[in-house]
Amino acid sequence: MNDKDFDLNIVNRFFRHDYHDRGLMKWQGFYLSDHTAALNQQKVHDQQQYPAKPQQSLTIIGQILATAYTQNQAVNLQLNTVDYNNQHLATITTPILGYNAATIVIANHQFININDIQHIELVRSTNWTSNQ
Repeated sequence: MNDKDFDLNIVNRFFRHDYHDRGLMKWQGFYLSDHTAALNQQKVHDQQQYPAKPQQSLTIIGQILATAYTQNQAVNLQLNTVDYNNQHLATITTPILGYNAATIVIANHQFININDIQHIELVRSTNWTSNQ
C-alpha cells in the first residue's frame, strides 16, 4: 500500500462505526496460572492470624536468650509488632547469633530490640534416631 491508496476517511469511519473496544477484557488472557496461584497464596497468607502469646518479663527473656545462645539452639520469637489489622505477625524461628542488654542479633544479621519481644521460647529439638 502506498500513500495514494491510503484514505484517512475510511480509517475514521472504521473506528466510529465498526470497531468496538473490549476494554479490560482483552487483558484477562495475560494472567498466567502462576500469577493466579501466587495471588491466591498471598491472599491465604494475609488472612492467617497469629494469636498473641503472653508478654514475658525481661528476666525470663534474658534467661531464654542466654540458654539459646550458649547451647546454639533456635528460638521462636513473637514480637510486639502488629499489622494494620492489629494482628500479630508470624512467629520468627531463628538462631541467636549474639545479644547484649538492649538488642539481639538473629539470622541474616538482623537486630531486634529486646523490648520488642513479647514472647520467646526454645525450639524443641526432635530426636531423629530410632530405638531399634
